[in-house]
Amino acid sequence: MKRAAISIALALALSAPAGAEAAEPLPVRWEASAAVSGGANPDAAPGANDWSCRPTAEHPRPVVLVHGLGATLGANWQTMSPLLANNGFCVFGLTYGRRDGNPNTGGLTRMEESSGELRVFVDRVLRETGAKRVDLLGHSEGTVMPRWYLSFRGGAAKVKRYVQLTPLWDGTNLALTGDLSDVAGRLGPAFGTIRDGLFAGSCASCPQFVRGSDYLDTVNAAGPAIEGIEYTGIATKYDELVIPYTSGILDAPNVTNLVLQDVCPTDYSEHAGVAWDPVAGQLLLNALDPARARAVPCTLVLPSGTPDPPPVGLAAESKADGPDAPRGCLSRRSSIGPRNIGRVRLGLTRRALQRRARIAPARRTPRSLRYCVRGRSGRVTAFFAGRSQSARVRLVRTTALGHGNRRVRVRSRAAAFRRAYPSRRRIAPGLFRAGPRSRRVIAVRRGRVRLIAVAVPGLLRHPRVLRRYLRLARS
Repeated sequence: MKRAAISIALALALSAPAGAEAAEPLPVRWEASAAVSGGANPDAAPGANDWSCRPTAEHPRPVVLVHGLGATLGANWQTMSPLLANNGFCVFGLTYGRRDGNPNTGGLTRMEESSGELRVFVDRVLRETGAKRVDLLGHSEGTVMPRWYLSFRGGAAKVKRYVQLTPLWDGTNLALTGDLSDVAGRLGPAFGTIRDGLFAGSCASCPQFVRGSDYLDTVNAAGPAIEGIEYTGIATKYDELVIPYTSGILDAPNVTNLVLQDVCPTDYSEHAGVAWDPVAGQLLLNALDPARARAVPCTLVLPSGTPDPPPVGLAAESKADGPDAPRGCLSRRSSIGPRNIGRVRLGLTRRALQRRARIAPARRTPRSLRYCVRGRSGRVTAFFAGRSQSARVRLVRTTALGHGNRRVRVRSRAAAFRRAYPSRRRIAPGLFRAGPRSRRVIAVRRGRVRLIAVAVPGLLRHPRVLRRYLRLARS
């Protein structure tokens, strides 16, 4: 059983410390041999842990690297750490979860314990750099262990973005362990005690990955995706350890789900190989700095490495600040149709909306574009299903006083709203659907219409998710 635990630990991931930003770009190796060589120095990775590094206006948050099961900072992050440093990020990382006498293998202790190590490390990064929050980049266990930190150790207030390589929200059914755990668990709570005891001396965290484990049940009950944190998951269909790979996909308004093969069909990375995958490298850079995102390259990517690596990096100039960016605001009297508010329409891709609007948004986030309105207070916000240029608008919301339908506008009295929409349907406290089949949503509070929106049917069928989208569009 110990051998099985160690083999699972060694299989389930890969991670590194050093200096942050150098005068010359650091070498970035898109090959498995980088992880092998990095394992010889478990507490160092190129570009990481330069404690003199200070965040910039472009990258105000340091990136903290969280390695996978059986890995270390040095083994997991030989590729992504220098990539981040070369693109102007302050990069820091730790090796957590070591067993006594085993410095070259991390992630073996219970994840509740390891989350305490992560808390101490993040606090040090914030103290040394003067930053208010960090971004997390995790791989394998690095997508699971920090969830305890976020939910139960005060980490949610200290993290803005969380990029996850090979995530597993619902655990794994590797070698049918999830199925076996389900069956054995019905025999009584003694099974869990016996199982954990078998692994305790070698890999206490291993049983916690299994679907239905007490650990996963607890963090999922606390809320899988915490409001206020922007998540990006990067999964691979060839993941031999996260089974099924769709365990790494979560439907939530603040989660962007990416599957490597949907982006690049010739990407054959498996679980460990995502750590040295250039397609994943560009995706994570775009997630951490969407204003300078670049097109994601597609090339042949093998588990052992990339034979002909493409250029990977951020754009030199922010898309929001380019000299040719059009200026202006939306019309002050935009009508609200069944699928649109003025020029902003449901179903448009980000790229298509920017062409249609013909003006620069007043504010951009990874999941939304917000436009000003001529001569009026209030804004029009489009919220997207994902972060990419091909992501489509799922919700459009306006708080502009001149926007309305049936003579009902923002700030109209509730009585006027009730007269104009006799077939309205209440879907949540203070939130109404204009009619049984309408896509229009009206929020009423303290006797006045506060906002009007249009949403795709999938959101209208789930009021709790719809309200989360409305809150995110407002933030």
